[in-house]
Amino acid sequence: MTQYFLTVPHDSATEPTMESMQEFDPAELAAVMAAVDEFNTVLKDSGALVFAGGLYPPSTAKTVDVSSGQTQVLDEPFVEAASYVGGFWVIEAADADAAVEWAIKASNALQCRIEVRALQEEPEA
Repeated sequence: MTQYFLTVPHDSATEPTMESMQEFDPAELAAVMAAVDEFNTVLKDSGALVFAGGLYPPSTAKTVDVSSGQTQVLDEPFVEAASYVGGFWVIEAADADAAVEWAIKASNALQCRIEVRALQEEPEA
């Protein structure tokens, strides 16, 4: 079975923080969190879930670069972009259509866009 990377894009201009999350309507936030919990349970119970996680925003990133022969540790993301990955699931699905079906369920739970990408297969020796 192929593994797929389902990502939750966030807008860089409105990077969510723990403080800005406090501005959400508590009832709406609770409803979204309950929907995501339900989605995660169904995904896990189906056996499709490999693992999942949320990511801190890019402003917290460190980029390590030794390509110049010198080690540099930068307090910044490796790329500036209009959007960034805020969370993800790695799932196993029979094909791209099945992965998209999971992404539809995730999008319904979070009420946002979900990107679906297959992980590359390990090359044969």
